[in-house]
Amino acid sequence: MRHTLKIGLCMAVLAAAVGAAAAQEHGRKGGEHGERAAPAPRGEPHPGPKGYQRLTEPRGWNARPNTVDRDAYRHNFQASRTFHIGPYHRPRGWVPHRWAYGEILPRAYWAAPYIIADYWLFALEVPPAGYEWVRDGADALLVSTDTGEILQVEYGVFG
Repeated sequence: MRHTLKIGLCMAVLAAAVGAAAAQEHGRKGGEHGERAAPAPRGEPHPGPKGYQRLTEPRGWNARPNTVDRDAYRHNFQASRTFHIGPYHRPRGWVPHRWAYGEILPRAYWAAPYIIADYWLFALEVPPAGYEWVRDGADALLVSTDTGEILQVEYGVFG
């Protein structure tokens, strides 16, 4: 009985609130004084930017070298620029780690959400065949897609 009374009371309060909102909306639509109607609360459709063109891939962006001179890549660099692209969420259960070339990156880190497919936008070199750039926090890691071995690190690419 008490539960039914609470539900009835909640419904009465809700009905009163809806009625008050409807009356307020009616008053906004121009009523007695001929004012202009308020803009729709959901916003209006936007056609998109004018004059904008999607940044295209640079020439040779996917011409990956077939052979890898490992000695030429084995470096831990500090990035010359930092890019701000949004929050980073590391794989569940993993803690921050400062990676270096030669280490093995766990498979959870080189899954699709972490691969940097548009590496040229972040001043990263074309990865050789069998390697991908991967983001871990602020850093970009060049990782073998077969073994997970880190071939090169760019610290501080992302802010």
